[in-house]
Amino acid sequence: MGSNVEAGQTVAESRSAIASAARIVVKVGSSSLTSVAGGISEAALKALVDVLARRRLAGTEIILVSSGAIAAGLLPLGLARRPKDLATQQAAASVGQGLLMAHYNSAFIGHGVTVSQVLLTAEDLTRRRQYVNAHRALERLLHLGVVPIVNENDTVATHEIRFGDNDRLAALVAHLVKADALVLLSDVDSLYDGPPSEGAVRISTVDSPEDLEGIVIGSAGKAGVGTGGMATKVQAALIAAETGIPALVTSTANAGAALAGEDVGTWFSINGSKRPVRMLWLAHLADIRGRLVLDDGAVRAVRERHKSLLPAGIVSVSGDFDAGDAVEIADTAGNVIAHGLVNYTCADLPQMLGRSTKELARELGREYEREVVHVDDLVLLAT
Repeated sequence: MGSNVEAGQTVAESRSAIASAARIVVKVGSSSLTSVAGGISEAALKALVDVLARRRLAGTEIILVSSGAIAAGLLPLGLARRPKDLATQQAAASVGQGLLMAHYNSAFIGHGVTVSQVLLTAEDLTRRRQYVNAHRALERLLHLGVVPIVNENDTVATHEIRFGDNDRLAALVAHLVKADALVLLSDVDSLYDGPPSEGAVRISTVDSPEDLEGIVIGSAGKAGVGTGGMATKVQAALIAAETGIPALVTSTANAGAALAGEDVGTWFSINGSKRPVRMLWLAHLADIRGRLVLDDGAVRAVRERHKSLLPAGIVSVSGDFDAGDAVEIADTAGNVIAHGLVNYTCADLPQMLGRSTKELARELGREYEREVVHVDDLVLLAT
């Protein structure tokens, strides 16, 4: 397949290079495939599959992250709207996932393309053993010419460990498989600098988060079947770009044009380098259970010298957390500078504040000689 990239450009610098990308993660939202009233739209699903299958047969490896399981399960269960309680969401996902995969399998097989189902939880991408297994399975499927269809495992996910939406899952999957690009599809054709109905201007390219300052980004739409919206797509695109993978946000109707590298949607240029997926989770997706406020010296040690956090530098603690939970780390002005996994409970820490680990070990025992947050369990945030 020929490339539209100008000399010297890479996929990171030009959306046109998607036309020659070897491996692409494509995410499609519930609102593009389903509705509460009618379940799965066969026409919409087939139109998307036609685009993806043609690209796969042209030699590109495609991973499809597809929402829609819960929405597909609403009609068979006689539910009028997306349920709010986790148990009913799980029931709807259990019914709908099979229906969704049946439609995908039928549509792809018409092109001679084999698909597989891959259900993931946040734990699968943040625990080393599950991460390695997920990576190995997806690599093997791609090598065999299969299109993996990925979804969050809503039937077993809990509020505490779920991704919350498939946009962020897609960003982590793109990182997992070292994709050349991430394409996020929904019912909105691009990111705009305001409401399109009020004459807003399309934002063609985002080179850094600073480009979006002052722009109000919408949440989930009116269809009533999804959990994301433009805000989560922008967050997912920024996560990908921050870790060395460019991203494009556009509408499902533009899928063919997007994969052909045409000037559609909003392009998020690379503004960082790849880092461990566990650190991505901690920075963007972890369930934050508390806050540690540091004095100026500890802030410098953590942020500038990349040191572990010790109790001597902590001035206050808030929240309800256990050892191993994620907490935010802030300075005395309230600026959050990092996220980390804490080694102590919220009940343990107050007696430790401002004291050295040697003093604590002498008074309370050797188990208090540990760091409050080890540097390997700490991720700095952009400030």
